[in-house]
Amino acid sequence: MGPRHRPTEETGSSSPFSDQLIEQNRRFDAALENMSQGLCMFDAEGHLLVWNKRYLEIFGLAADQLWVGMFQRQILETLVALGRYAPGFTVDNLSEGTRISLVQGQATSILRELADGRTVSATHRAMSGGGWVATFEDVTERRRNEERITYMARHDALTDLPNRVALHEIGATLLAQLGPGQILAVLCLDLDRFKPVNDGFGYAMGDTLLQCVAQRLQRHVPRRATVARMGGDEFVVLHPVETLADAEALARRLITAVSAPYDIDGSRLEIGMSVGIALSGDGDVAALLQNADLALHQSKSDGRGTSRVFEAQMDARARARLTLERELRDALTNGQFEVFYQPLVDLGSNDIVGLEALARWRHPERGLVSPAVFIPIAEETGLIVPLGEWVLRQACRDAARWPGHVRVAVNVSPHQLRQRTFATMVVSALAENAVDPRRLELEITESVLLEETDANLKTLHALRASGVRIAMDDFGTGYSSISYLRSFPFDKIKIDRSFVREIGEKPEAAAIIRAIIGLGQSLNMTTLVEGIETEGQRKAVLAEGADEMQGYLFSHPCPARDIDALFDGAHPRTEAA
Repeated sequence: MGPRHRPTEETGSSSPFSDQLIEQNRRFDAALENMSQGLCMFDAEGHLLVWNKRYLEIFGLAADQLWVGMFQRQILETLVALGRYAPGFTVDNLSEGTRISLVQGQATSILRELADGRTVSATHRAMSGGGWVATFEDVTERRRNEERITYMARHDALTDLPNRVALHEIGATLLAQLGPGQILAVLCLDLDRFKPVNDGFGYAMGDTLLQCVAQRLQRHVPRRATVARMGGDEFVVLHPVETLADAEALARRLITAVSAPYDIDGSRLEIGMSVGIALSGDGDVAALLQNADLALHQSKSDGRGTSRVFEAQMDARARARLTLERELRDALTNGQFEVFYQPLVDLGSNDIVGLEALARWRHPERGLVSPAVFIPIAEETGLIVPLGEWVLRQACRDAARWPGHVRVAVNVSPHQLRQRTFATMVVSALAENAVDPRRLELEITESVLLEETDANLKTLHALRASGVRIAMDDFGTGYSSISYLRSFPFDKIKIDRSFVREIGEKPEAAAIIRAIIGLGQSLNMTTLVEGIETEGQRKAVLAEGADEMQGYLFSHPCPARDIDALFDGAHPRTEAA
């Protein structure tokens, strides 16, 4: 600790007052030496009065380099001469910082960078009667922690790319810096077929794949472009361009780069990518991101693996879709759904052997809304789960009053099958209505087996063991349909209507139907052909050996009351779907 004035001790004499003062000084010295901060005290003229050991440690000074009465400017000259401060700090600006702090009349902290990379916070407090106290704290680690927290708040932890928060800031800066003739292209990127990687290889592999994608994107974007991760498997690229063609060319380059195979831990992974593009105009960054996202949805709807540019009508369609989504939720609550049934007919006897249950939405203003409109929305929003359960339970209630030999077929979504309680729900619906499980036929598409195959197969086997029949719908439209016939013993395969439509026009259509029917017969599976609309089509599939048919030739889907009348001996009213 630096020297201080102490009271004079007379030889051979002592007083309680002087002893008390000596003890007080000793405690003051101990307090100074144990401070975590460096301290200097100056009088009104700027002479050094007191300092402590911590001050010497912070600035790397020897004890004999300071003395009582030394001017503050002399201390600063010593520190600058020794190179203790980072380049740019001079005696004059250091002195000016102190002066400004004291003029403000309150304790003020100034951050100062040292040459060795540390940061010191200097605080100056004026004393009554003149002079001041300066304290110094090494805040290097605290500053680093704060910078780390700030960085983490603006960057994605997995890929180290800027996140949504940083993206808005970067986008606003790029918009402000656009040169003459430049526009800002916003590309929303979404990976295709990423979920099967997570499901099939685990989330650790999925995370590694996302990191690889991020690296590829950074390698293939121009120098001025910014790549960010929005979350999940969605990324965004911001890039100043001159024309729409430049943005589209970048999108094609990124799709090609990301779609190339990945070799990770001995596994070869292949994914794709869809892109939505929006260009700067009247909107801010938030509007551009929203528009690019709308274009991305259009790209995915158009078949994936491509890019689409935002158009004004996309926004109108999106608003209309949101309205329809809200009304769809209300429809479930308000009981606006009905179940229509389309007969499944035995080709040999022309008898009805089953009825496919089809959801219909009777909107109070729109009338009957096409399933092609509301089913995709229900799938995307998860509403298909409660809607699908309602359809299945209603189908069981209706089946209870129809002849025992007539089955009911109900479509099952992958979202439904993912529910752990799905099999229990099916069994309870049958039991509540005293319907024989063998009268229920669950129709699934290939997508059910593409997702969470092991879990889905386990559920399907459990249901089949209870007596429920399982059919593969739209057979022939998926690239793996035949392979799935080996993984699960389906009771029926339904041949897609697209083959029937071409049966009189393309010879290969009849050949494909013949091959599928032969395959079904060899595997002891019933074959049903969908979309029979003419007598010629009926005769053609009958000649090929199909077991059942379904289509407008016999009946359109119709309400349950018409099916009641049919079984009572009346003719069903053929009401359009």
